[in-house]
Amino acid sequence: MKGGLLLARTIAVTFCQTLAAAMAARLGTTPMAAFQICLQVWLTTSLLADGLAVAGQAILACSFAEKDYNKVSSAASRVLQMGFVLGLGLSVFVGLGLYFGAGIFTKDPAVIHLIAIGIPFVAATQPINSLAFVLDGVNFGASDFAYTAYSMVGVAAISIAAIIYMAKFNGFLGIWIALTIYMGLRAITGIARIATGTGPWRYLRGRSPSSY
Repeated sequence: MKGGLLLARTIAVTFCQTLAAAMAARLGTTPMAAFQICLQVWLTTSLLADGLAVAGQAILACSFAEKDYNKVSSAASRVLQMGFVLGLGLSVFVGLGLYFGAGIFTKDPAVIHLIAIGIPFVAATQPINSLAFVLDGVNFGASDFAYTAYSMVGVAAISIAAIIYMAKFNGFLGIWIALTIYMGLRAITGIARIATGTGPWRYLRGRSPSSY
């Protein structure tokens, strides 16, 4: 069951990113080249938060098993804070790196121009991306696989519509706006589970998670 849920979630994540690349390809070779450079930098730096996510997942899984909810709250809070700080640091690093180092990837002025358009999105979304990845780890640590899968499918449905619509009317810029919406929704759905005190987080409202 858990394997099927994780598969559904992975398909939803992959499809959104693949669709964005496909829409960029329809715009021509230059937008596609710029998009791929931005996307790979975007994903590579964002995935650095996975280290925090995995660590948080392990700690939270043990804490939930021991029913040490004080430790759960402390670990979740700490790892989310660290994720946000990491995202802020990556935002500065990526923004300056792409602005001054785009020439490392290409010498084509047209591609470099489009990369410059994408830089604000690639850089500014780093804190959002870091939180989204860390929140995945937090909810996985809580064994909340069903919620993470279903919420991701819902996020994908909205994001797919946004990618198609924004790419059609706003081109390269629109694709990045849509991807920003996509990551924003991932972060929102991740934090919403904790903020509402539902599922494994029922203890935050004084209710036992065992009833979930």
